[in-house]
Amino acid sequence: MTDQTQTMALMVPQSSGSLESYVHSAQSISMLKPEQEYELAKRLQETGDLQAAKQLIMSHLRFVVHVAKGYSGYGLPQADLIQEGNIGLMKAVKRFDPDVGVRLVSFAVHWIKAEIHEYVLKNWRIVKVATTKAQRKLFFNLRKSKKRLGWFSDAEVTMVAENLGVSKADVTEMESRMAAQDPAFDLSSDHDDEHDFAPMHYLEDHSSDLASQVENDNWDSQNHSRLLLAIKTLDERSQHILQARWLNDEKTTLQELAATYQVSAERIRQLEKNAMNKLKGRMEA
Repeated sequence: MTDQTQTMALMVPQSSGSLESYVHSAQSISMLKPEQEYELAKRLQETGDLQAAKQLIMSHLRFVVHVAKGYSGYGLPQADLIQEGNIGLMKAVKRFDPDVGVRLVSFAVHWIKAEIHEYVLKNWRIVKVATTKAQRKLFFNLRKSKKRLGWFSDAEVTMVAENLGVSKADVTEMESRMAAQDPAFDLSSDHDDEHDFAPMHYLEDHSSDLASQVENDNWDSQNHSRLLLAIKTLDERSQHILQARWLNDEKTTLQELAATYQVSAERIRQLEKNAMNKLKGRMEA
């Protein structure tokens, strides 16, 4: 990283407690309005104002958390995924041009994912490259078996397989894995050929609106919490009717509830309607 990127890295808050407390802190930071984001980005672009960079980074930490959650299935520490995503965010902030007319989050999402991808690929390869006995044997002996650069011929594959007591398919698969290289997402800093392009130049998604997605997720979560609190203020019978009619996976009919409370189905419908009205009033309050 450059000196500026390293300086920005120091401004990203490190979790002093649990991962949950860090996530909560990141989500509690207010998001910037478009005009605020533009002003800060211009200050950073024109004067190198690191305080402006800090505000841009801090206000977008929640987006990194959101993206990192999508990679939880690889069995890697969530804190590490977030940390790698933060590096991508800082790189995006440094390169962001506010005059292009897109929000920072739409630009940064590709950088965030690129850093997480690189981390996942590197660690996934370390874990998965030799998971069977045959693969482990090949991993430590394949390099010694090569007499030249380049791929094995069919005769060489057969010879290695016989010498190590593995199948030809195992030899071919391991050779492919060990020869694979991940392309760089961006050109190196000393690359000055303006006619060359890196994968980042081909990434464009006009439909991507991560900001709205995160806002909607937060709104749904808050509404769910408010709903549960509002339901608890109702009497026990009303709570049970709403739970049975609307919240359970298998919905209960009016007739079934009428039999439970030994009243008519119409009476249950009235109780349900009254409970919904009370619930609506308490949610709005």
